[in-house]
Amino acid sequence: MNSPSVPADSPAPDAWEELVTAALLGTDRRTPPGGAPGRQAPVTLLDTAAVATVRRRAGLKPARAAQRPQPAPEDPRPVLPPAAARRLAMLLADRPGAGGGRRGTAPDLMELLPQWLATANDRGFAPPPETLPALLDAARGRTDLRPAALTFAGPRAVWLARLNPDWRFALRATPGGGAALPQLDDPAEVRQLWQEGLFAERVGLLSAIRAREPAAARELLTTTWPTERAEDRLMFLDSLRTGLGPQDEPFLEQALADRSRNVRATAAELLSALPGSALAARMAIRAGACVALDHTRDAPTISVEAPHECDAAMERDGVVAKAPAGRGERSWWFGQLVEAAPLGTWSGRLGGRTPGEIVALPVTDDWQGELHAAWCRAAVRQRDGAWARALLGSPSAPEAGGPGAVSLAERAKLLGKLGSAERAEWVAGFIATHGLSEAFQLLGVCAVPWSGPLGRAVVDALNIARDAGSYPWSFSGVMGLAERCLDPSEASRLDGLLAIPDEPEDASPGAGGYWAEAFQRLVTTLRLRAAMIEELDTVSPSGGAPSGGV
Repeated sequence: MNSPSVPADSPAPDAWEELVTAALLGTDRRTPPGGAPGRQAPVTLLDTAAVATVRRRAGLKPARAAQRPQPAPEDPRPVLPPAAARRLAMLLADRPGAGGGRRGTAPDLMELLPQWLATANDRGFAPPPETLPALLDAARGRTDLRPAALTFAGPRAVWLARLNPDWRFALRATPGGGAALPQLDDPAEVRQLWQEGLFAERVGLLSAIRAREPAAARELLTTTWPTERAEDRLMFLDSLRTGLGPQDEPFLEQALADRSRNVRATAAELLSALPGSALAARMAIRAGACVALDHTRDAPTISVEAPHECDAAMERDGVVAKAPAGRGERSWWFGQLVEAAPLGTWSGRLGGRTPGEIVALPVTDDWQGELHAAWCRAAVRQRDGAWARALLGSPSAPEAGGPGAVSLAERAKLLGKLGSAERAEWVAGFIATHGLSEAFQLLGVCAVPWSGPLGRAVVDALNIARDAGSYPWSFSGVMGLAERCLDPSEASRLDGLLAIPDEPEDASPGAGGYWAEAFQRLVTTLRLRAAMIEELDTVSPSGGAPSGGV
């Protein structure tokens, strides 16, 4: 890919912002770069902008003559089907907020781009080379797009990022900082990169080895651990979350004595996620001493006696002594002990009861909220589905807000520890009981596309709100989620909701029109998503990888 020739009187390569400013202010108030004031200034502005646009789209910043870059690497993946390639160009051409104000019935194409990328990556396609600059520009503006966009862009994204500083994020986001990792079965190359590489390269190397051989990654880390900076030790230690197992315990126990508080806290958190670790056993003893079953009351009741001090041994095991503002010290220490104790501790401690039976027990002296919240954190950390299910309770249970209730944020985290089908069923039951006003966080953890029962529960709740004349903009977030997450096959079932309804006397003025518009947009978006999937499932006539360089 060669840059266009640069005329002697052309503006500097970084003059794009000046061109934009001149266009916004007008050439009578701001002379365009590379031009002169007068009647020809508008023409000069447009000509200069046209040249600059070509340069920007070329993917290479113009500069003085130098050695040409090496050719772009080949991408062996199959080429996109033509219809899917045209669709990608349309999605990338859309701009967030274009037009502003009322959205009307047109789909938000930029919000469909993440789903399109996920599907294309699942199918294993490569992008048309000419779309790479726009794809990288979109990823630069939206960090949530970057993982999928860079996966789809493939090795040529790194090649382009080395040529254009606007896309330097691709080097940082690529394992190894954009540098090719050595052969992981070549100990000499691995050792050299680990000892001499940049920090990003070393993180990428450690992560790659950890994903394949957890023990080898841990052993590599031990070779330089004492000489690493505290902030680097923290990042390296965090990579051990992948493949965490009992074999990591001796190393993590040593890290409990680290001179950095953050490193000690991370090591303690990782050890508490191993129910068989010595730290988990120590925490079980401490937490068990705080919780007991009181049989002197009419019904068995959990009694709590929070610790009266945070000693040095507790601090070494990750308990933070200083409580946040507004929290009592004893309840702060108590919560940390319970969340770090293995959940298997409590059945034996509380009369052999199941998680569901334990959660149903009353708790004395208003300790239920603190105890249940700590159990929630433990269930998430230890990935315990049985405890997550017990703490979630029935979806028809009262909403969060009362003493000891599990908050919606905690429910969302607990739902993540259940299977996708069970998760969707629970959220559908919650919506059927409580409506949509409290369901947004819960919908965000459900698998896409939503299952049939969940999708129907959302649509039914929207329809109820519409018939009641509710304020439609209160449901814009859920409607946006539905556009992206409803199964496209649901579109035909929504045709009856497209008409403008009769508005009740107490309805918000104009609400009926907005509801009809929102449902029309939903149907249009679902049909567009169905077309996107069909286009990506169509086999390209060539069936091979794209040819030619970038």
